[in-house]
Amino acid sequence: MAKVKVLIFWGYGINCEIESAYVFKLCGADPEVVHLSEIFSGKKSILGYHILCFPGGFLDGDHLGSAQACAHRFKYCKINNKRTLWDDLKLFLEEGGLVIGICNGFQLLVKMGLLPGGKYLGERVVTLTYNLSGKFEDRWVYLKVNPSTPCVFLKGLSELYLPVRHGEGNFVPSSAGILQELFSNGQVALQYINPHTGKPTQKYPYNPNGSVEGIAGICDPTGRIFGLMPHPEAFNHFTNHPRWTRVKHLAAQGLEIFHNAVTWVRENLF
Repeated sequence: MAKVKVLIFWGYGINCEIESAYVFKLCGADPEVVHLSEIFSGKKSILGYHILCFPGGFLDGDHLGSAQACAHRFKYCKINNKRTLWDDLKLFLEEGGLVIGICNGFQLLVKMGLLPGGKYLGERVVTLTYNLSGKFEDRWVYLKVNPSTPCVFLKGLSELYLPVRHGEGNFVPSSAGILQELFSNGQVALQYINPHTGKPTQKYPYNPNGSVEGIAGICDPTGRIFGLMPHPEAFNHFTNHPRWTRVKHLAAQGLEIFHNAVTWVRENLF
């Protein structure tokens, strides 16, 4: 069987590349961890892979804001004084590839304008900023999947329980109109919910950062670019669950997101 090739970025503060590669390998893909310096220098190309994974971490120490500096490098850094990485990213998408950005990776996707994408590709019309709690949040959260989302990574899923660990996860759109468009297009893919009601919430700590409408993840209109603040790669075995000794028949829900991506590639790109 042909291998699904996954590029996992690392370096400059990314610290979840090993877990991210591990879950893709568990799902039958062929992950390769590549340092960003190799990408920026042109030694490695993002083309030729089926999936790009931007893992969590603290890119450039979150100076100037989370993922801000690296977003500029992806938009304007020229490879061998010729094309930019942004040009390669657009070509990668034209060839049908998938992109997932987790936590710091999600911050990078919105700040370089890959999300929300569509007619706004390349524009920053949403952002992720400081948690309203005023502190770093490290906890598990309940999530609802939008049944109308085109998101490839969430196919067949309805509710998830995943960990978050971030200081800048507060999702803010640039306008009420942008927010409405995201909902109308099904691009609001994942929301924090109150486990007692099953409804999206602003209530802390169920919504750990104050994101408007409890937004925890969005996708582009095609469903092939997905960004989320929770860490699905951190729930790759039932013993990762904080109550695994008390709750029976636990499934490693995080794996399902990556399995969906690998399955989609096999069904659509081979």
